Amino acid sequence: MWLFVFFDLPTETRKERKIATDFRKTLLQNGFEMFQFSIYIRFCNSREQADNQSLRIKRALPNKGHIAVMRITDKQFGMIELFHGVKKEALPQVSQQLELF
Repeated sequence: MWLFVFFDLPTETRKERKIATDFRKTLLQNGFEMFQFSIYIRFCNSREQADNQSLRIKRALPNKGHIAVMRITDKQFGMIELFHGVKKEALPQVSQQLELF
């Protein structure tokens, strides 16, 4: 399962920029990778792990701005088509985690 975090945070003042930077750093510390400027993604091995990550994001929410968390399956993620201008690009190389049974 993949978690997407979409956010739009105010950055007009120095304090707001610091809050936005701290939120991005929190995402990176929790294993997220930047997909686009305000979109971060993370692979989760299970629904429980996704729930835990969602809870961590909720704890780090700034007072202002808009944040959304979306979950998609690995199969759905594999069907993403990325374009740069009119050229199709390959999916970014995202580190996969090994599952042991």
